[in-house]
Amino acid sequence: MQKKSSKPHSSHSHGAPRLAPRQVRIIGGAWKRALLPVLDAEGLRPTPDRVRETVFNWIRHQLGGDLEGASFLDLFAGSGALGFEAASRGAAMVTMVDNHGPAARQLEANRDKLKADNVKVLRADALALVKDLAARGQRFDVIFLDPPYQLGLLSQILPLCPAILNEGGMVYAETGAALPFEDTELPDWLAGWDAIRDDKAGMVYYYLLKLHTDEA
Repeated sequence: MQKKSSKPHSSHSHGAPRLAPRQVRIIGGAWKRALLPVLDAEGLRPTPDRVRETVFNWIRHQLGGDLEGASFLDLFAGSGALGFEAASRGAAMVTMVDNHGPAARQLEANRDKLKADNVKVLRADALALVKDLAARGQRFDVIFLDPPYQLGLLSQILPLCPAILNEGGMVYAETGAALPFEDTELPDWLAGWDAIRDDKAGMVYYYLLKLHTDEA
């Protein structure tokens, strides 16, 4: 009778890199297969490989085939899985934001490890930063929003995003519950947005959002 071990023995980890839970793998572009350390912090959950592959296919299609020349803002960067993936795939500039000091330092260390000249790391509160960026006239082609699910941050920050989006820009949003696009009455914070693509993986719902275009 074959016995399955539920836990890998520590001596067995010698030959193979440990992926979960404290490393993330870049899955495409210049740094494909690179493993990056992830801070062991509560609530930090890198976007899974399969979801990232799907999302970047969506984004690439919307951008006309590649990411070159596009600017990205990762507002709750956490592990940096989304931001580093964008940078690896040719984004002109990726700005990663996290208000947690150790997480921001880990992002900086990973940026330096990759020699990622197209990545900027900021330690800042996302809500305050968006208002500051808008006041300074900064704009982005893609904004990643993957905040902690339980804090209601998505409904606070999404209404601020139009002020920092380039024309035709898009927002990727990841949530722990379906967004109420099917409801008869859309909540105010979702007004003006269309979900142009959406999917679900396990308990994670993810969306590519664009602003309504007014047809005169």
